[in-house]
Amino acid sequence: MNGPVFAALDVGGTKIAAALVDEDGTVLRRDRVPTPREGADAVLRAAARLLNDLSGTTDHDRRDAADRGRDGVTPYGRDGAADRGRDDAAVRRPGGAAGRGLGRTAVRGLGVGAPGVVDPATGRVVSATDVLPGWAGADVRGTLAALTGLPVTVVNDVRAMAYGEARAGAGAGHHRVLHVSVGTGVGGALTVGGRLEHGAHGTAGELAHLLVPEEGPIPCGCGRRDHLEAVASGPAIAVTGDTPRAGALLGRALAGLLAVLDPDAVVIGGGVAQIGAPFLDAVTTAFRHEALPPLRATPILPARLGTDAPLVGAALLAHNALLAHDALLAHDALLAHDAPPTPAAETATSPGSLR
Repeated sequence: MNGPVFAALDVGGTKIAAALVDEDGTVLRRDRVPTPREGADAVLRAAARLLNDLSGTTDHDRRDAADRGRDGVTPYGRDGAADRGRDDAAVRRPGGAAGRGLGRTAVRGLGVGAPGVVDPATGRVVSATDVLPGWAGADVRGTLAALTGLPVTVVNDVRAMAYGEARAGAGAGHHRVLHVSVGTGVGGALTVGGRLEHGAHGTAGELAHLLVPEEGPIPCGCGRRDHLEAVASGPAIAVTGDTPRAGALLGRALAGLLAVLDPDAVVIGGGVAQIGAPFLDAVTTAFRHEALPPLRATPILPARLGTDAPLVGAALLAHNALLAHDALLAHDALLAHDAPPTPAAETATSPGSLR
């Protein structure tokens, strides 16, 4: 593997998945661990350990680790001396035995799909349900950057899934796509021209809290029972045992939502979607029955990447961030090259400045 490699995390309520992904969206290796229940710090430390363990398993990373090991240099400095005082060896030494190769030369960036409403500018969780205790307010970007030494890009987990499907999955080739994820909860995201549409408050495409004409057997993550998530999520189906009914309610909701968004296609993924025909056929039938005539031919497609979708999407977003950073550096270098010479008396090393 000669091209850049990116790490990816998909943080969920029951498991943390990690992968190494190349610049084309090909998953090179993946692994997962149970999600700790002791709060955000424990979750992010477990994620960092998983990445360190995973990064030592490709030939590309082994070569990089061997090169660094000859002179004892890790991404944090010689022999990990500048490791910020962390007490976890697997986190402390990305170039060491606990997880070889998680440095800037082997892995160029980290993308994270995180539950809750995420501010993509800061990488912090603005709002979250109790699916992960203590998750609201978590500084995902800052904490993982400190633990791994990598530049970190963070988005909502469903948006990571949507971006993966838009770039390398069922949404590829469609301009405007509504992506739906049905699993432990119900989520949604919108891509236009292969780019995520976040909206003014980071919730564009969200559909968990759409009102439905009946109460569900469980509360929505927000606490209400008359929301789509309360009737169509995996836990709701587990209580009722009525998969077609859940699919029909989702299809009816999509009929109304598509009248507003008018996408070229709908892509449905998540654990419940993997049930297949009993769920997806019910979604499609109800949608065709309820939708406005011009919308009825809108394709409703099963997601193609499966559980890899959020990992691929997160990694490709990290790649985008790297390209943007490199472009900015090139622009700054060009400006510096074209700038007129600074008079000697005004430079920082002039005699006047050293007095």
